[in-house]
Amino acid sequence: MPAPHQIHTYTELRQQIHDDLRIQHPEWVQPNGECPLCDSYEARLMELLEPSTRTGSNESIVGAHRTLEQGLNGLGIAAV
Repeated sequence: MPAPHQIHTYTELRQQIHDDLRIQHPEWVQPNGECPLCDSYEARLMELLEPSTRTGSNESIVGAHRTLEQGLNGLGIAAV
């Protein structure tokens, strides 16, 4: 398992969520590579994070960190 790295931008956070869901739940990924359940979880997390990202910038996400952890825990997903 690779060592966790610091995430500094909203874009990096979205990519990390995308990758981690597929790594943690390979059984959700269909043979064609699509993952509707992953897409659903990603969309819900983005809804939870939206208040922290309304500025539209790609600046530091430090303020959104707690929201992310709460959202992941609420979805039963381990934060990596």
